Amino acid sequence: MKKRTSKDIRNESRFALLRGLYSLHTATRQELAATTGLSFATIANIVGELVDVGVLVEAGREDSGGGRPVTRLRISPDRGALVGVDIAETYIHVDIYDLALDVIGQAESDLPIDENDPASLARRVSGLIDQAAAAAGIPREGILRVGVSLPGQVDPQRGVSVFAPNWDWHEVRIQSLLSEAIGLPVDVDNPLRAIAIAELWFGAGRLVDNVATVNLGTGVGAGLAVGGDLVRGTSNTAGEWGHTTLIFGGRLCRCGRQGCVEAYLGVPGLQMTMAEVNASHDLLTGDRQREFVSDVAKGLAEGDPDCIELLEVTGRYFAAALGNLINFINPDHVSVLGWTAKVLGPELLRVTQEHLPNEVLPSAGAAVRVELSTVPGNSVTLGMATFALEGFLEQVGLPSRGPTNRLMASRKRSPEVAGA
Repeated sequence: MKKRTSKDIRNESRFALLRGLYSLHTATRQELAATTGLSFATIANIVGELVDVGVLVEAGREDSGGGRPVTRLRISPDRGALVGVDIAETYIHVDIYDLALDVIGQAESDLPIDENDPASLARRVSGLIDQAAAAAGIPREGILRVGVSLPGQVDPQRGVSVFAPNWDWHEVRIQSLLSEAIGLPVDVDNPLRAIAIAELWFGAGRLVDNVATVNLGTGVGAGLAVGGDLVRGTSNTAGEWGHTTLIFGGRLCRCGRQGCVEAYLGVPGLQMTMAEVNASHDLLTGDRQREFVSDVAKGLAEGDPDCIELLEVTGRYFAAALGNLINFINPDHVSVLGWTAKVLGPELLRVTQEHLPNEVLPSAGAAVRVELSTVPGNSVTLGMATFALEGFLEQVGLPSRGPTNRLMASRKRSPEVAGA
């Protein structure tokens, strides 16, 4: 592991402060010191840097109880806009955020599975950003930076889509294509990294340091944070839990292996399970995934026995796969999200929770909470906007974390950080 430098520690401290402000909305320097565990001197220095580049502004002054009035601070929503883009196998969703990370404009379109030419996809994203900017009432010049999430394996350092199995992409230099089409600085990453950051900043990660964020959709994966730090792995593929083996010699997965978790919990896997339950069920006409999931939810509400059996079987698969994940990383919290979870989540989790105790070690099971994520809106776009914020700070001369990818100071940092 690369040894941390004083610059790394400084950058962690900067993001700890920002994370605290996003949680508190407004705060004094004293409140930020108490929330982050950083020294008052460190807070004062970082506040000065962020005020100088227009990221922080005063939110008023208040009586300190006899001494000098204290200044409340907030993140300036008017400094500019950030864009988060969620490109999935079946749709593109764009959110435009002000610098306070509130959504001010949106756009979305379906994405047919065969429309995957990289240059065409980049132009399509650019058009959706125009639509979202119009909805937000801002010009393109008001956008500071764009963060784009792509399915499959992504190398954010090189700006490359290493492998996207559904599209048969290999070593596509997608960052440069997007930047050229959009005309703005672009950061790219994998959705698992994006949801992990969103959970750290705006979800369960505010309270605990060890979090697994499980994403259920066309694909399946887990964003991981251990000790308050994002886990990427050597090749940015940490969290590919969807491509661990659930059933030896089982269904063929789109990655080319057999028996993967994704082959049972991804939406195509749910469709295969329904075919095993009742091959002639009306839900199996056509191949539109979102309609299938919505129709399953309707069937559950109407007491369709085949939909109930589908949910029971899928809940058992989920419990077994989740048990493996929990036993391996021993998290405090598992947050479940994704567009499948938005529709089927409460019912699926109910069945999963019934079977989960049989799949986890007693100590690990007693220590973990498994719940639907409470992060507002689209976790992928929010996470990518957070990465774009990091890139913007680097643009204006406040370098962010380096290749070690340590995001922020933990609430339990050592005195070294407190005195940075």
